[in-house]
Amino acid sequence: MAVDIGGTKLAAGLVARDGAIVDAGRVPTPTSTDPEVLWDALAGLITGRLERAGSTIVACGVGCGGPMEPGGVTVSPLNLRAWRGFPLRARVASLLGVPTAVDNDAKALALGEGWLGAAVGRANYLAMVVSTGVGGGIVLDGRLLDGRLGNAGHVGHVVVEPDGRRCSCGGKGCLEAEASGSAIAAITGRPPADATPEVIERTGTLVGRAVASVANLLDLDLALVAGSVALGFGEPFFQAARRELARRARISYAAGVRIEPAGRGADGPLVGAAALGWQLAGGATGGA
Repeated sequence: MAVDIGGTKLAAGLVARDGAIVDAGRVPTPTSTDPEVLWDALAGLITGRLERAGSTIVACGVGCGGPMEPGGVTVSPLNLRAWRGFPLRARVASLLGVPTAVDNDAKALALGEGWLGAAVGRANYLAMVVSTGVGGGIVLDGRLLDGRLGNAGHVGHVVVEPDGRRCSCGGKGCLEAEASGSAIAAITGRPPADATPEVIERTGTLVGRAVASVANLLDLDLALVAGSVALGFGEPFFQAARRELARRARISYAAGVRIEPAGRGADGPLVGAAALGWQLAGGATGGA
């Protein structure tokens, strides 16, 4: 069972050992601030997939926005006000009765891209989600970075506009506060789907700026970007990101770093969550 928890939608799917998505469903993320309302929507979605399963569920992988405690013991996603210190891993494991792994959704994406996506065979890369929020996962020397509390790679809180907009994390000018779907709606008064060419250009530019900082710091050569905002904006977004990346990543080892759409497209979050589950179950995914 693969589960993806986002600020706009909840998704769950049955994923085979080879990464094939056998059955998947999604529902809008409730806007309620009651933690049980959000949980009930997620539990109903998972149960619906379980009832349709034609084979045994051996494990569950869950990708969720952060921050969170190590292993997703509790989660406090910035874009889900209902959950603060919510015991996600225990609740999902109790519902399904199988071993359950929980990690940051963008870290799961990075794992999935190394398994079946555009980072197969790559040892150093960044995977990003630019959607309702902005998240990231980093693979360095072939290993997915966790950090002290499991939140490594959170590129959404790289500062791209000093003294810019106030971010939900409490800082100012974070990438998430300037280029996420929520930020675009707040700045323009319109949903990202109605963004003007100027907004698309600015969003891509800010993402390229953040990627340059990561590449300069960590000596990696590839950034893969997924999420409804990035993929919805398409090539104009990526062109703007590449221009800014080329301007900012000038030190010799970072020059030539590439930014590309994630290889699994809209399936990336579920494939990444499945990679978490299969690793927990002892099934090799070939990822980082």
